Amino acid sequence: MTDSDWKSVAGIYRQGIETGNATFEMLVPEWEHWNASHLKSCRIVAEMEGVIIGWAALSPVSARSVYAGIAEVSVYVSNEFKGRKIGFQLLERLISESESCGIWTLQASIFPENTASLRIHSLLGFREMGYRERIAKMKGVWRNTILMERRSRICGND
Repeated sequence: MTDSDWKSVAGIYRQGIETGNATFEMLVPEWEHWNASHLKSCRIVAEMEGVIIGWAALSPVSARSVYAGIAEVSVYVSNEFKGRKIGFQLLERLISESESCGIWTLQASIFPENTASLRIHSLLGFREMGYRERIAKMKGVWRNTILMERRSRICGND
């Protein structure tokens, strides 16, 4: 993913925001803000016939150096291409790239209503770590999330 992809990426992100079940974001951020809040590596777009149909990226969970190997997952697929395993392929590739970059833990905070995302994460080795009840209020409604985590094979016992 490059800055020239942002218009397409932002459009897909907007679709996710509009569902109300993909993110706590209410508006698509400007590129500069999004770019600064995501890791420079592990940014992926899925294309079909030269058109971006999905994207995935990682955000750091903390600025503390001891957490440098932990990142939060974002995966979004264009409404037109849902149900075609694009999200699965993006997450699978994101896992592979994250491991090659030394990331040892991936986290995802998923709304319980987003059953497709929960299923994809489970299929790719994420496990439920907790249920966060009333974690945030969105449009006046308390929302819950399921915290999922995947530990990398590169994470040994050293």
